[in-house]
Amino acid sequence: MEKQSFSFADLSPDVLLDALDSIEVHAESGLLALNSYENRVYQFKAEDGQRYVTKFYRPARWSDQQIDEEHQFTLELEQHDIPVAAPIAINGSTLHHYNGYRFALFPSVGGRQFEVDNFDQLEWVGRFLGRIHQVGQRQPFIHRPTLGLEEYVYQPRQILANSDFIPDYLKHSFFADLDRLIAEIESHWSTDWPALRLHGDCHPGNILWRDGPMFVDLDDARNGPAVQDLWMMLNGERHDQLAQLDTLLEAYNEFADFDPRQLKLIEPLRALRMVHYMAWLAKRWQDPAFPRAFPWFGDAKYWEGQVLAFKEQIFSLNEQPLQLMPQW
Repeated sequence: MEKQSFSFADLSPDVLLDALDSIEVHAESGLLALNSYENRVYQFKAEDGQRYVTKFYRPARWSDQQIDEEHQFTLELEQHDIPVAAPIAINGSTLHHYNGYRFALFPSVGGRQFEVDNFDQLEWVGRFLGRIHQVGQRQPFIHRPTLGLEEYVYQPRQILANSDFIPDYLKHSFFADLDRLIAEIESHWSTDWPALRLHGDCHPGNILWRDGPMFVDLDDARNGPAVQDLWMMLNGERHDQLAQLDTLLEAYNEFADFDPRQLKLIEPLRALRMVHYMAWLAKRWQDPAFPRAFPWFGDAKYWEGQVLAFKEQIFSLNEQPLQLMPQW
């Protein structure tokens, strides 16, 4: 991983404009900051009359090789007529450098919010996820990581232990229940799945709806089990999730074969995301954007709620996994 000593603090409007000028893209208006915390993302209109989005990558998070792998995967999906927001190549490259910053240019793709409770839309999403995984299974990422417990549980646990966020009166119960949750995750986790190239963070907020779904922000792309790109589409009570899952996988299986044994990973994956999310906020807290966006993170009530959430997730891990409805 590259070692970089600078932050987003020096990413002023002038630096943004100069960076774009360096690749012969001249902003006419805009530089509207979009809702992104890990990176800095701006929409603007250029002199050519087109609207673009530029993403400035968080220093030291990914190497150039890892960003290039994300870009090449996205372009490969686009070449197979899969609706993704793919980076634009300029002078043969999609990753650009300016004064130590790394950035990319994308077309601005508008759309409305994807409706997870709309079964017609869910069917479309399932079909395209099958096509994404059909491409993703051709070869794994070489430089990007594979989803696992080290990155999503063990490292986050250490980050939380070294932080000052958890109130003193709560630390004993917090870490006792967190360790119980981790033990349950370990007992339910398995690695007997083929590692596909995944979107990696395929939640409803990363899908726009136009004439169909548009998949955006593959910044968390990595190798992992197919179900990682599916489980965040499920919401509501168990019977709701079963109906959603049935719709999603019937469409998915038109293009890729889903192994139903991966359904047992849904609750472990949910637990991984829960632990990783807390540590992500703690790790990024020195970025001024995070205290502004997540002021409740420093509140004792939040951490009390997490202790309860650990107990609830332990219960969910020991419930019968979701199963597909029988086909007649």
